[in-house]
This record gives sequence, structure tokens and C-alpha cells, in this order.
Amino acid sequence: MKKYELTAESIVKFGRTLFRIKALVAFGNVEEGELGGFVEKEGNLDQSGNAWVYGDARVYGDARVYGDARVSGDALVYGNAQVYGDALVYGNAQVSGDAQVSGDAWVSGDALVYGNAQVSGDARVYGDARVSGDALVY
Repeated sequence: MKKYELTAESIVKFGRTLFRIKALVAFGNVEEGELGGFVEKEGNLDQSGNAWVYGDARVYGDARVYGDARVSGDALVYGNAQVYGDALVYGNAQVSGDAQVSGDAWVSGDALVYGNAQVSGDARVYGDARVSGDALVY
């Protein structure tokens, strides 16, 4: 059973068409009928678990959000990035490349996590922080 669908509302960003999502059932903190953020395709947000994209957040490319992860505000998750577990990406934060944010980690503010960087555990990356390359933040 699907937990969300792509709506007809769309935006074009960086040459890609992204669609607003709508919850088909209640789960986690999401109510049935609630509108979420934008994804390029269903593969960007898992249909199982409590993962959700809120507000005007955008997930595109081959990026994936799954588990109980949340992406909100004006955050961007793209490339091959993965956000999972109970992770939270919000504000104007960006996660891209092959980066991973997992566990109970938070990425917020204007922070950038990119390349092969991994942010996990109870880590907090915020403000104007930059985490790149093969960095591991726990």
C-alpha cells in the first residue's frame, strides 16, 4: 500500500521537474491528505516507514530518504545522497553527492554535507558548516 502520491503541482529546479507529494494515509506525524515537499520521482522517498519530505524541501536525482528520516524547510537532498534512520535535514541545509546522513544525526541551517561524507549517530552539523570528502562525523 502506498503512503503518498505525486500531485500535479510541480516546480522546475535545475532542469528537473519536481512534484509535490500528498499523504494517502496517516503515519508517524503525518496526517492523511497532508501535503509535503517536492520529489522528482517515487524512488526519492520510500513508501514504507515514516520518512517524509515537508514544506518546500526538495529531493531529486538518485537521492533517497527512507526509514524514519525527515527533510524539511528549504532543504535540498540530491545526487546519490541518502538520508535514513531517524535523521533530520532542515532549514537551508544541503546533502549531496554520495553523502549519507543517518542515525539520529541532524543537518541544519546553511550546512552542506557532500562528497562521500557520512554524518551519523547523534552528530549535529549546523550553521555554515561544511562536511566533505571522506569525512566521518559521529
